[in-house]
Amino acid sequence: MAALPDEVRELFEAANYAHVATLMRDGSPHSVAVWTGLEGEHVVFFTQRTSQKARNLERDPRLAISITDHDNPYNTARVRGAVVATRTGDEALEVIDRLSDKYTGEPFPMRGPDSILYLVEPRKVSSMQLPFEHRPSAV
Repeated sequence: MAALPDEVRELFEAANYAHVATLMRDGSPHSVAVWTGLEGEHVVFFTQRTSQKARNLERDPRLAISITDHDNPYNTARVRGAVVATRTGDEALEVIDRLSDKYTGEPFPMRGPDSILYLVEPRKVSSMQLPFEHRPSAV
């Protein structure tokens, strides 16, 4: 397992959106935005068992995650790794509610039995802080 440097941990601890890339059956990538967090040294995110990413991870647990600082989009990190554990039921909802609270200030409203939490073991981690100031021009 690759250790997460402090600057990468900070990105996952804050309410920053990440993109998870999984592999389709034919090897092509599938990427989707997710809420993320940390449980110990594992990156976590959740979905519904019927989602494309869940079906992909059931078949092949390898994935890549990119995350961008909401306040400074030139501060980014990338994690390559694999799902090493899942949680369902109340055990999953405890973490899902914490993630939802981080992003929305409220517990996750959808309480269906299909929620699944993924624990990702980081195997390769990198980050970058570019020397730009985010000042998009009005179009």
